[in-house]
Amino acid sequence: MPDKESSRLNRLGRPRSFDLDGALEVGQRLFHERGYDGVSLADLTSAIGIAAPSFYAAFGSKADFFRTVLARYNGATVSIDEFVTEDDPIAAPIETFLVARAVSYSQDALAKGCLVLDAMRNCSDAGAALCAAQIAEEGRRRVSELVAITRPDMAEPISDLVASVMHGLSAYARQGWPTERLVSVARGAALSVRKMVESSDLAKS
Repeated sequence: MPDKESSRLNRLGRPRSFDLDGALEVGQRLFHERGYDGVSLADLTSAIGIAAPSFYAAFGSKADFFRTVLARYNGATVSIDEFVTEDDPIAAPIETFLVARAVSYSQDALAKGCLVLDAMRNCSDAGAALCAAQIAEEGRRRVSELVAITRPDMAEPISDLVASVMHGLSAYARQGWPTERLVSVARGAALSVRKMVESSDLAKS
């Protein structure tokens, strides 16, 4: 996504001092702290250090800019694939993944929770909210695909549980729950996943 935006800026003759990724980082920080509706165009142009016409030329609208920020944020987020092992392709990776999410959602005092999941609930622009929902659904589907490798009958229930827990972790992180409390929830959810897998095993035996 940043490459596409860079090409657009080059065509329109951006100022040499303009830092595209720096602008996206500043915008991401503002959106994460305040939410989509809590950030105005004036906030963005002031923080980035460009005039409104230059912002429109570079990014389109505020919603277009936000969608680029969401893609940037999602691209930098560690996926569940990073935790998958041959010994335990389901329960252990899910536990590690959820614990990592619990930590990342709560470690920054000014950027709590998940930017994508929060945008699904707190974004007045329908297109931007849909973009966030699509990103979240891609993550849920990936969990489902991994579970289906060995437990196809449990793919949807487990991926739905993981998605629901992630929403809860993000929401409570924004409310100020400490990391330890969120990690405890993540481990409890992982225990439920393990029991679901074991129940599936018993049903097949």
